[in-house]
Amino acid sequence: MRQADVTRNTSETKIQIAINLDGTGKADLASGVPFLDHMLDQIARHGMIDLKVVAKGDTHIDDHHTVEDVGITLGQAFAKAVGDKAGITRYGHSYVPLDETLSRVVIDFSGRPGLEFNVPFTRSRVGDFDVDLSIEFFRGFVNHAGVTLHIDNLRGINAHHQIETVFKAFGRALRMALEIDPRASGAVPSTKGSL
Repeated sequence: MRQADVTRNTSETKIQIAINLDGTGKADLASGVPFLDHMLDQIARHGMIDLKVVAKGDTHIDDHHTVEDVGITLGQAFAKAVGDKAGITRYGHSYVPLDETLSRVVIDFSGRPGLEFNVPFTRSRVGDFDVDLSIEFFRGFVNHAGVTLHIDNLRGINAHHQIETVFKAFGRALRMALEIDPRASGAVPSTKGSL
């Protein structure tokens, strides 16, 4: 079973995350940041990943620590659930449109953290959510999941649409990369023999 439960407690946040990579897209989300919950729901539904997030953070200061630490903890959960990566497809990509907006996400479960984030946001906030926190979420994720992630918003006017297409495409790219490849016969998808 490709599942994991991870807890992260710091002086700034207390976070519990449970994932099932072979789920049905169920989400139980209570991060304390409503817009982040909306985006995490996109990952669960489009990635077909069961996801439970409970977070308590210093949101009286701002949402930065909570969003970043949810990304970190989610990355740790993915690393634990994927294990040695035997049999997975490894690479995933997705293009997702939403009205005028189009985003592309490409992921490699390479074991090497790397992030290219190219999203020219058209405004600085979506409601109460600071759009800059989206890169902090993904930076935390890649550094702890050990993945290479390329995120490009190819066009868009509405900042909400820009972020939402990124998270939807991320979920779909995850789903593709984590699918078990029946032709791989359980082998690790690398000429090195390990990732």
